[in-house]
Amino acid sequence: MRAFADLLDRLIYTRSRNTKLRLIGDYLRTTPDPDRGWALAALTGELDLPGVKPAVVRALIEKRVDPVLFRMSRDYVGDTAETVALLWPARGEPDGDLKLGYVIDRLLTLGRVEAPAAMAAMLDVLVADERFALLKLAMGGLRAGVSSRLAKTALAQAFDLDVDAVEEVWHGIAPPYTPIFDWAEGRIAQPTALDTPVFRPFMLAHPLEDARVDLADYAAEWKWDGIRVQIVRAGGQVRLYSRGGDDITGSFPDVAEAVTVDGAFDGELLVRGEVQGGEAASFNALQQRLGRKTVSAKMRAEYPAFVRLYDILFDGPEDLRGLSWTERRARLEMALPRFDPERFDISAVIDAADFDALEAIRAGARDAAIEGVMLKRRDSIYTGGRRAGLWYKWKRDPLTADCVMMYAQRGNGKRSSFYSDYTFGCWTEEGALLPVGKAYSGFTDEELKGLDRFVRQHTLNRFGPVREVEKTLVLEVAFDSIHESKRHKSGIAMRFPRISRIRTDKPAAEADMIATLKRMIA
Repeated sequence: MRAFADLLDRLIYTRSRNTKLRLIGDYLRTTPDPDRGWALAALTGELDLPGVKPAVVRALIEKRVDPVLFRMSRDYVGDTAETVALLWPARGEPDGDLKLGYVIDRLLTLGRVEAPAAMAAMLDVLVADERFALLKLAMGGLRAGVSSRLAKTALAQAFDLDVDAVEEVWHGIAPPYTPIFDWAEGRIAQPTALDTPVFRPFMLAHPLEDARVDLADYAAEWKWDGIRVQIVRAGGQVRLYSRGGDDITGSFPDVAEAVTVDGAFDGELLVRGEVQGGEAASFNALQQRLGRKTVSAKMRAEYPAFVRLYDILFDGPEDLRGLSWTERRARLEMALPRFDPERFDISAVIDAADFDALEAIRAGARDAAIEGVMLKRRDSIYTGGRRAGLWYKWKRDPLTADCVMMYAQRGNGKRSSFYSDYTFGCWTEEGALLPVGKAYSGFTDEELKGLDRFVRQHTLNRFGPVREVEKTLVLEVAFDSIHESKRHKSGIAMRFPRISRIRTDKPAAEADMIATLKRMIA
């Protein structure tokens, strides 16, 4: 645990990407198996210890220290793991030989009944920073400023491997990734995935910003507002992967069951509208299906999922990623008749004479499922990650509304001392203010200080960690789209709300009406 605790501590306190890469690389080169593999699983979000969840940790600490003291400390520190690590009363001699591999193996083999006692016994013999590392491992979410891609890049750089090759074999190998390290250190050849439905890195796009492109060189497609998905069928198995490489097959069994074509395909996962066989519904409808481990027949019927195909990576065992977009598009169109038309269609190419015409088409698009336009260079090969000049995303301009701040809550981590999460509302016809959204981004650090000061000076009531404030501050809120919602009293829900401006110049009485927001629904 000592080496991993040191790594985690250093990662948290550096912002330099190159330094993070070096720290992880040094750890992976010098740490033996299986410890380094489990550390890599934790850094990439692939580690799940089901027997230890935040509620279990809170129950453990509240048996050892005063519960009120813990809750007050947690509110001040802003992080459960850090608070418990500092408050935990050690009851044994520190054990400097406690290995990360032993800790993970022990917690993985114990059920929900036995795991808490084992966890407490380990915390008793660790020092504060080791306790912090253990708690972060157990509860998930290291928050060390390390993405899954960065950790894999560190592995590739440490052993002089190609990061896309690492990504390609990653999902066919389970933690602690011993075959990957055997390959990295030259003991075996690169693992292959011929009969395994593994994830391949997505090709990503740069924002278009203010540039213009020639449509003779670029094809235009709609950017659909679902979730990017990769469908892979090999060896009789089917997997659906999210953009981050997470296996989401269990949430969409109706789509997986319909895949009969061997290969790997890139597309957008969507839900059909209320009319049977209708067009794509809003992202709000898709959210009803996301993250569910089991999906009922009723859920499948009410929110039927389908995939709008963008690209083809493999046709059976044939790797097509080295072909141009134009060639891959032709192959995708040839493959489409082999798919179930109820579950799969293809994203049409937008017919526009030139960029000005495309700009006019984009400006007029307010379909509930359209997020913008994709521009893809016709001669581009399919390559993982972002490559300048190949693909661009041209998102539609956001909608805006003037809303009134109603409630505020303190943030986490470096924002734990600031009221940085704001619930805001708009007016009904009767003059009541109803919440329409919540945002915690879009403002500068300096603006955050001013918002925090407003909350503290204009608090009306306290509800646990939440403060109700005087309804006097207007916030201009930007959002990608707005949809009907039965879950909210206002009847609407915003997609990606963020604060774009603080309207100290505008009286709260002049903020927008809920009826105005409802008219924005596509």
